[in-house]
Amino acid sequence: MPAGVGGPGTGTLPRTAGHGGAGPAAPPSTGRGPRWSRAPWRTLLAAAGGLAMFLAFPGYDLVALAVLGPAALAVAVHGCRVRAGLWLGLVTGLTFFVPLLSWTGIYVGAFPWLALAVSQALYLAALGGLTALTSRLPAWPLWAAALWVAVEAVRGRFPFGGFPWGRLGFSQTEGPLLAFAAYGGVPLVGFAVALTGTLLAAALLAAVSARTRARRLRRTSAALAGALAVPLVGALAWLPLPGESLTAGGPTTTVAVIQGDVPRAGLDFNAQRRAVLDNHVQQTLELADEVAAGRQPRPDVVLWPENSSDIDPYRNADAAAQIQRAAEAVGAPVLVGAVVGGPGEFISNTAIVWSPEEGPGQTYVKRHPVPFAEYVPARDFFRLFSEKVDLVRRDFAAGDEVGVLDVAGIRLGDLICFEVVYDGLVRDVVDGGAGMLVVQTNNATFGHTHESAQQLAMSRVRAVEFGRTVAVAATSGISAVVAPDGTVVRSSELFEPAVFVEEIAQRDDRTIAQRLGVVPEALLTALGLGAVLQAVLRRRRATRA
Repeated sequence: MPAGVGGPGTGTLPRTAGHGGAGPAAPPSTGRGPRWSRAPWRTLLAAAGGLAMFLAFPGYDLVALAVLGPAALAVAVHGCRVRAGLWLGLVTGLTFFVPLLSWTGIYVGAFPWLALAVSQALYLAALGGLTALTSRLPAWPLWAAALWVAVEAVRGRFPFGGFPWGRLGFSQTEGPLLAFAAYGGVPLVGFAVALTGTLLAAALLAAVSARTRARRLRRTSAALAGALAVPLVGALAWLPLPGESLTAGGPTTTVAVIQGDVPRAGLDFNAQRRAVLDNHVQQTLELADEVAAGRQPRPDVVLWPENSSDIDPYRNADAAAQIQRAAEAVGAPVLVGAVVGGPGEFISNTAIVWSPEEGPGQTYVKRHPVPFAEYVPARDFFRLFSEKVDLVRRDFAAGDEVGVLDVAGIRLGDLICFEVVYDGLVRDVVDGGAGMLVVQTNNATFGHTHESAQQLAMSRVRAVEFGRTVAVAATSGISAVVAPDGTVVRSSELFEPAVFVEEIAQRDDRTIAQRLGVVPEALLTALGLGAVLQAVLRRRRATRA
């Protein structure tokens, strides 16, 4: 077993100064390893890193602080045993996810919120342990950054389809690192953030640990140069990408976004379901009046949000009549977000293309219902922990068709609410020929929290990733129109009616990220896991020695 990794020092070879590539070697172990109580600065540093990442996300928008999360964790776990790394990663995860996900408990209490936050923090605990394990390898900053991608890849898929909220890449709503989205998607942005942070960590460790002044200067300068090179490459990567114009890059379509608002925030936002529907009908009728008066151009398509009609228009003639009235008045098809009965005992979160001539037509059923919000897995088991699971009275069924809808001669890539966070779902609609992206969402259940802004940030990253304009239609906000470079061209306030009408180009170009698909994430994940395997094999060889 290598010195400093654990086990007795007898029978091991002392390492030469500087072993470990970009970072300094840890001092030889005493055989006991660093205990949490003996290194309180490590715990405090890990906590500060989690807090820095939280402040980088919408609500505070200090995007540059995101790199300090990986930097702080890398310094905290450097040279530690895996067990200590697990603890330090958990501390980082808790100080990040507990405040970041506080909106999940705004109306259902602390238990679901904290349970979700702790479950996500456990992934960062694993990251801390793996980072500690690989911290003695040459070029460890590279392996540590790749492990961030690997852990986020698992977190975004397991369990129940994963919950990739709070990925490092989603913190970069502006700045040079956002450009990497067009070349490798959210995983490459996250890798760039993490690598910048781990290189800063290597510079700090070299500055305080190198044994000679010349070595200290050389290693610190090299690490700092690498940390500066990452955003510099990102700045250059912006040059061939689309700008903030909504109309460049293809034939244009006039798109109207309707935010009708709800009677009140909270889980019972739709207790007056007819009022929610009437609000969206009324805003559409007012838009029709503006069009008739020549103050607004006639839209080719009108976008309503998720839950704009929680009354099933297939079964309720009055709801259908009101939607038809709005479509006929504005003279354009309306994309309605509806809750539809079936199949069987289930209900479906459905987008319906409602034509003024033919009524309801094409549909898209949400492919990824949210566990514990739209369906409850193992309901009897989870009821033991909270009766709140029964607030979901009927489970939503999952759709099996990609959300590409042909509307008025254009192809819309429709995503419903949290689907925008899943790489594969977004990639599917663009691969299906979508010329723009639409996110139908209902954020009324999260009140006046940062959830809406965090979700909008994802749409901004997706716009850059696929070079498409993204229109966000929300019941109560934030509705927005996002240009292909991630710029928010129009946006609404929370819990206020709003109407946007914009000319939007229907683009058909393909970014490198779209062409590569999951390949960047897979390669970076393999890189991180390869480093773990190398570290394990080194420990085994040292143990045999």
